[in-house]
Amino acid sequence: MSGKVIHAGTVIGCPHGGRAAATGPGGGTRAVLVDGQPVATGAAVHAVTGCRHTVDGVPVPCTGVRWTPASGGVLVDGSPLLLENTPGLCLTAGLVPQGAPVVTATEGEGATCG
Repeated sequence: MSGKVIHAGTVIGCPHGGRAAATGPGGGTRAVLVDGQPVATGAAVHAVTGCRHTVDGVPVPCTGVRWTPASGGVLVDGSPLLLENTPGLCLTAGLVPQGAPVVTATEGEGATCG
């Protein structure tokens, strides 16, 4: 698989307008930088804030993104590197899938892997 590398400057959101930000390990390893930004790996937990999704008038917001990187890709600290086209799902707190994450922009040109 090839594509632009997801790093700390990449803008990621849910399909309902929320913003996703990497937290915890894998959210940005300082050992590998792209455009001066730490890269994200499959170990990253992306928390979603600001999702306004409702079902029958009841708020059911996305709260996180779960990535499913392809096997055999580039590893950083033992975890797969995330690319803009890495499959993922936005999930509710109850782990109900609500659509694919939206990668809308990256700061700078970004590096291409593959």
